[in-house]
Amino acid sequence: MIKVGIVGATGYTGAELLRLLAVHPEAQVIVITSRSEQGKPVADLYPSLRGIIDLVFSLPDVDQLAQCDVVFFATPHGVAQSMVASILERGVKVIDLSADFRIRDVPTWESWYGQAHGAPELIPQAVYGLPELNREAIASANLIACPGCYPTSVQLGFLPLMEAGCIDISDLIANSASGVSGAGRQASIGALHAEVSDSFKAYAASGHRHLPEIVQGLNDMALSASGPAGGSADTSVNLTFVPHLLPINRGIHSTLYATLTDLSVDVQALFEARYADEPFVDVLPAGSHPQTNSVRGSNVCRIAVHRPNGGAKVVVLVVEDNLTKGASGQGIQCMNIICGLTENAGLAAPALLP
Repeated sequence: MIKVGIVGATGYTGAELLRLLAVHPEAQVIVITSRSEQGKPVADLYPSLRGIIDLVFSLPDVDQLAQCDVVFFATPHGVAQSMVASILERGVKVIDLSADFRIRDVPTWESWYGQAHGAPELIPQAVYGLPELNREAIASANLIACPGCYPTSVQLGFLPLMEAGCIDISDLIANSASGVSGAGRQASIGALHAEVSDSFKAYAASGHRHLPEIVQGLNDMALSASGPAGGSADTSVNLTFVPHLLPINRGIHSTLYATLTDLSVDVQALFEARYADEPFVDVLPAGSHPQTNSVRGSNVCRIAVHRPNGGAKVVVLVVEDNLTKGASGQGIQCMNIICGLTENAGLAAPALLP
């Protein structure tokens, strides 16, 4: 049985980790930390876990966390940097759900997140935790930087096209919309029901902090592409990314646009072949339009691909649950890979409907 610790389990991603790990056949949560909720039973904060999780929140303590095989950080950005090194030194694997180790260029991270990076020496050993792209590296990693929710949907949607080198990477567009849980579990006027309900809006159109993470991943794909546009050190992706806020609790819908440079490519076949063996990516039949409620509470990402009027433009539709495949579920998927377990262990439950 894998012994698991969770640092900062009072937000939505922490709650989702607890929900999923509670039914994991090969893992047991032995410690849950929170400075603000120290001494409080987990079930008092999350009544849904009453009778399932009987732990009490404790202060973060390296000696206690060192008893674990894997420690998840479900903390605000900047927090994990102060503890990860000490935990890694004790031989414990770390999976960070924050953005602390996702971006390889330190000045870029500091610019977008508005603070000095506290552990830049750890960034080179961090493996980006997108299994569909980095499964082999994840298997031998000690530190996993779990992708953001928007970056997961955008990268999985573009991945087959990028690897095939069959699109113009100088003009990619991603319009992505997320449920309000993506903003976290804190008091905020913008997250109030009366503000969000019956409304829809874009935000951060001039620049969102997930943009450099997405571009970094797409550039990596472009450098390894098999087509004529790939493999060059001069390759540089230009992406317009505009996030939106949906009046729903959880879920992401990304609509991606690209222009084919090879009109002979069968994009439906390309996606089906690329994801044929992926347990958590479902390529829908041609002409489909995926819905967010088809993935709610599951670790599945559903994708549909279109070529309007049979032309050069490709439109990719991607849905995922921002708290599951976009965060905690993907973290557990990485844990399963690291620990040599079946990849869908604890993640096989279908989506909730309605």
